[in-house]
Amino acid sequence: MKFHKSILRAFTNLLCLALFLPLTQSSKPPFSCDKSNPQSNSFSFCNTILPIPVRARDLVSRLTIDEKISQLISTAPAIPRLGIPAYQWWSEALHGVSYSGRGISFDGDITKATSFPQVILTAASFDDHLWYRIGQVIGKEARAVYNEGQAKGMTFWAPNINIFRDPRWGRGQETPGEDPLVTGKYAISYVRGVQGDSFQGGILKHGELQASACCKHFTAYDLDNWKGITRFGFDARVTKQDLADTFQPPFKSCIKEGKASGLMCAFNRVNGVPACADRNLLTQIARKEWGFRGYITSDCGAVSIIYEKHKYAGTPEDAVADVLKAGMDVDCGYYLFNYTKSALLKKKISESNIDRALHNLFSTRMRLGLFNGDPSKLPYGKIGPDQVCTKEHQELALEAARNGIVLLKNSDRLLPLSKKTLPSLAVIGPNANNAYVMLGNYEGPPCISIEVFKVLQGYVQQNAVYHQGCDAVNCTSADINDAVNTAKNADYVVLVMGLDRSQEGEDLDREVLTLPGQQESLITAVANAAKKPVILVLFCGGPVDITFAKLDPKIGSILWAGYPGEAGGIALAEIIFGDHNPGGRLPITWYPKEFVNIPMTDMRMRPDPSSGYPGRTYRFYNGEKVFEFGYGLSYSTYSYNFIDVPQKTIYLNQLSATSQATSNSSNAVRYLSVSELSKESCEKAKFSAIVGVENLGDLAGRHPVLLFVRQAKLRNGNPMKQLVGFQSVSLNAGAKAGIEFKLSPCEHLNSANEDGLMVIEEGFRYLVVGDKEYPINVVI
Repeated sequence: MKFHKSILRAFTNLLCLALFLPLTQSSKPPFSCDKSNPQSNSFSFCNTILPIPVRARDLVSRLTIDEKISQLISTAPAIPRLGIPAYQWWSEALHGVSYSGRGISFDGDITKATSFPQVILTAASFDDHLWYRIGQVIGKEARAVYNEGQAKGMTFWAPNINIFRDPRWGRGQETPGEDPLVTGKYAISYVRGVQGDSFQGGILKHGELQASACCKHFTAYDLDNWKGITRFGFDARVTKQDLADTFQPPFKSCIKEGKASGLMCAFNRVNGVPACADRNLLTQIARKEWGFRGYITSDCGAVSIIYEKHKYAGTPEDAVADVLKAGMDVDCGYYLFNYTKSALLKKKISESNIDRALHNLFSTRMRLGLFNGDPSKLPYGKIGPDQVCTKEHQELALEAARNGIVLLKNSDRLLPLSKKTLPSLAVIGPNANNAYVMLGNYEGPPCISIEVFKVLQGYVQQNAVYHQGCDAVNCTSADINDAVNTAKNADYVVLVMGLDRSQEGEDLDREVLTLPGQQESLITAVANAAKKPVILVLFCGGPVDITFAKLDPKIGSILWAGYPGEAGGIALAEIIFGDHNPGGRLPITWYPKEFVNIPMTDMRMRPDPSSGYPGRTYRFYNGEKVFEFGYGLSYSTYSYNFIDVPQKTIYLNQLSATSQATSNSSNAVRYLSVSELSKESCEKAKFSAIVGVENLGDLAGRHPVLLFVRQAKLRNGNPMKQLVGFQSVSLNAGAKAGIEFKLSPCEHLNSANEDGLMVIEEGFRYLVVGDKEYPINVVI
């Protein structure tokens, strides 16, 4: 959430008002409701026996109107007369506790935090329990930082669960990829872990939170700055069908199943209405339909642009009224501080609009235990610096990097290299000797920092040489001749190339899908000169068209490493030298370079044959691909078979009193609306599919099994295929396992119609895993 200049100026003004209280050295965190203070004992909001909604109402009732308004911004000042300390709502923890935002300091006893791989690589593991354990660590380390007095808040604005719709999006690296199911499962796992829930959910019976997670950016946000079109003014025109089955499902999962306590509305408009001013989105859908019970924050500056950029509001007071009436609670910006009072005086809002927001805000702080007296005496109060950067946490970061890295090519079994018979190694490339690049954006200071070259060097008893190859990742200048000479003198060559945050990131979308500058020329020249086929390692969040490398026999192996975090160099070396058998699979489609001819502003997911528009993501895209979603090799080969699917025919005609037939086609098909079916009916219709998996290789491996459904006949804009389940299994060489997938027609066999309704259509479908298919029939 970067700021444009007007927002920065406004925050400078707030600094002058002393609303920002910078953190310096460690000190115990401030707290409300000191039990040794008789005044505190007289406040009902300090009575922990009372329900939190009652306590929040009591607190809000004691505030003056100016005090109320002061609490509507992300940097909320103290209210000394009530013993309420200042609070900072904006902290970040995308893949580890971060120094992004304004709530966290690493200037005290805690100077580092575990830095996990950037989310796009973690998603490639297809392991939701791994994602949950990462969330647990982040939540625990966040609480430790707070307990040490180095945090001014415990509300973290993560995860980013927008769909990675377009390969050029600079922030795609922050997301779990392009699939709604994967993104939703990631959201549930991460949120439960951070907030202190169980993996299955349901243990936070009284609402208490270890830390608060926030689903962002609601909704249809996936463009930052493309050819002068920015997120600050963009109007995302999205069909009801695409909203229903692509953009909204991850947020629904994050709220309904993850029980997230925070939600962030996006900068952009959605079908003409700024997201933060959309009552249908924030109140009707999120709160009423999905049962959201947390606070809603704007993205930073998103309120101001409703007036200044979108021109949706006629005055600043109108913008304030729009967001408060829509259901937003806190402004990461200055508009609510500057204009709420005048909006109230002009009767554009009522005090009840302000009180509603404050109830949500103070309820969240109370759920975090910040109004329960001395936090050191609370359940999470004993988490301290000794629980940050622990050995277990660093091992988890390494596990996540190992299991996410994807082997894209391995001709003639070039990898793994033998540690015993490797006389010399050349490591070439601008990303080879740079530990920082592996962190990705929204990073924090990592527990360890070690470059790929240094780890590889350790494997060959120092008989390794390094050459930068390019002046920087943009590779505007390349020393190709010298790099070629370096390659000629080595037995094996590893090229570490790709992108970095100068190429993709917040406020930076790409305009090309090829490697920048002279990287391709450098790779090709080195590969042609090397004694043996070379190994190409790519750091990047978004996909790159490397068709040249895929087809070049001189490039024997390709590894996609995303941005693998603090342990990324170790994980890569372990894979290259066979200490770990890779098993990651791509969570995004890799498109050819010609895809950039499609405007990034075209939000349609489905193809349009009449105009040649190819659609987006593996579910709808019908064009050529460099690598498919779910693609990934291993040092082992795995085979599949369907062991048992008890229900080959699923009868739904008794589940609803009504059924309908589509009328927009000569081949009418009967369907049921999912909303018509009761919970009991959906439960009755559930069935299992047991998939057999065998490791045919001679190495043990961890393998994600992906189960898809495809319809026999495509109609009404249905996906070509849809992921309905994934599980990871570890198998020794030659071992077999049966994996049970529990499926529900109401959840896994439905599709969105043009009106945005989820329906179940009659007809044949196929369960698909690998190259095996199994037919099932739905009868209505």
